[in-house]
Amino acid sequence: MISHLNKKNKPTIVDISSKKITGRIAIAQGIVEFSKSTYKKIELLKTKKGEIKSIAIIAGILGAKKTSDVIPLCHNIKIENIDIDIQAIKKISSLKVTSSVKSRGKTGVEMEALNGVSVACLTIYDMCKSIDKNIVIKDIRLVKKKGGKSDFSKSKK
Repeated sequence: MISHLNKKNKPTIVDISSKKITGRIAIAQGIVEFSKSTYKKIELLKTKKGEIKSIAIIAGILGAKKTSDVIPLCHNIKIENIDIDIQAIKKISSLKVTSSVKSRGKTGVEMEALNGVSVACLTIYDMCKSIDKNIVIKDIRLVKKKGGKSDFSKSKK
């Protein structure tokens, strides 16, 4: 059964009223891939719109905080920490974005971590699209979840 459908297959928000408050953490990652020539142009991580990393980090934090505003059946939860990290991967002309979200609550923070990484990746794309329209955002995925009924850790490819 899909958790966001009721017995009549109508959309519903999951009832978390009887769940226990526990520490929650979720980590998501994504890759922004550039051509070698474009990557060389942005290697200093600056564009006409400003410094890429700092702006993408702020955008990712905002994305994580606003998750329940853009994903209709997500609970509005109290987030206690958001960390967005952006690492250059020169050998594949890419930036790896990692979003880590922590909370103490009745529901997990996977969607917040995924939304944070997605918004950060989209911000990088937006800032660099004037250089190259062939930028690829890929492999956005949950890599770790801890707390609640089940833990999850994606094995590396």
